[in-house]
Amino acid sequence: MALEIKVPAVGESISEVTVARWLKKEGDYVNMDEVLCELESDKATFELNAEAAGILKPMAAEGDTIKVGAIICSIDTAAAKPTEAATTVKTETPAAVETAQPLKSDNTYASGTPSPAAQKILAEKGINASAVSGTGRDGRITKDDAQNASAPSAKPATSSAPAPTLPSMVGDRSERVEKMSNLRKTISRRLVAVKNETAMLTTFNEVDMKPIMDLRAKYKDAFKEKHGIGLGFMSFFVKAVCQSLQEWPAVNAQINGEEIIYHNFCDVSIAVSTPKGLVVPVIRNAEQLSLANIEKTIAGLAVKARDGKLTLEEMTGGTFTITNGGVFGSLMSTPIINSPQSAILGMHNIVERPIAIKGEVVVRPMMYVALSYDHRIIDGKESVSFLVRVKQLLEDPARLLLDV
Repeated sequence: MALEIKVPAVGESISEVTVARWLKKEGDYVNMDEVLCELESDKATFELNAEAAGILKPMAAEGDTIKVGAIICSIDTAAAKPTEAATTVKTETPAAVETAQPLKSDNTYASGTPSPAAQKILAEKGINASAVSGTGRDGRITKDDAQNASAPSAKPATSSAPAPTLPSMVGDRSERVEKMSNLRKTISRRLVAVKNETAMLTTFNEVDMKPIMDLRAKYKDAFKEKHGIGLGFMSFFVKAVCQSLQEWPAVNAQINGEEIIYHNFCDVSIAVSTPKGLVVPVIRNAEQLSLANIEKTIAGLAVKARDGKLTLEEMTGGTFTITNGGVFGSLMSTPIINSPQSAILGMHNIVERPIAIKGEVVVRPMMYVALSYDHRIIDGKESVSFLVRVKQLLEDPARLLLDV
């Protein structure tokens, strides 16, 4: 009996998936609940498990896009599980022994073959043996024949020089065409929609990172020893953002038709770059987490993102996004809002540069920060005030603990 396996529903907005790769091939015997393949939707990658034991027959190849509910493979449940065949030792057949050929005597030569002495003389003169007539027995070339032979006269050089040729193109000029993945198509579609459907503006500021860098240098060893994870910059930014969002709730809101939804919680999305594209897993209720718990959550989500194991629930429902282009060396950029959110904070590379502090020029590790926001819901005063508040909290980390 052939049991048909269909693509399961993985989300309300997902109508089709792509077969990322088969972990089992046609004719393999699979057990109940064994992973058959990996399917990629426009939001995540998930596994398809066997609903029964039997022989597998795929009905879609890797890279194929199929509808949710369509048949992707079948399992012959009536087939018996194959037993392991006994190992058969094959005996190598010895190669046939070639019949030894009788050696020619030193005095036997084919016609036109020089004697060893003649061969040496001809080689010194640069004369080919085929150009010498042998007078010895059976046409053999003797020593005298070699001594009397003369080298052929050189041909006169051709007076006409060859026509110059144009230099050929160097380097690889081949092209490669790949089908756009569902994830990449969704990213493209959503980014274009945000640009077209929102009144997006960006405001910039700069942050002196020395206070945070000094704090990390002082406590990083004790922090890791106690919590088992390193203390990074992202946890400080998440804490600063959460406190600022609670002071400026419009930045944490979103438009729904003709209504504005204000969130009393901070679900912060963290943009993570993966080989398949950009994903934004969410830190739930980040305002209630400690620095250590934020770092642990980010690390766990980053590993799942890299391995393609993020679930739809882990990537939906954020209220604000933080993206860090500085890890790739970006000095300044304009991040695009992660719809339906209303704002996104962009972190950038830390660069030492001279700034004026209390009338003196000093060199400090500085970072540009950018806040892109939807002007339909966030006014200029709110956006600038929000970013200034983030700057204050980062330049004086004690404020994060004292909530001042």
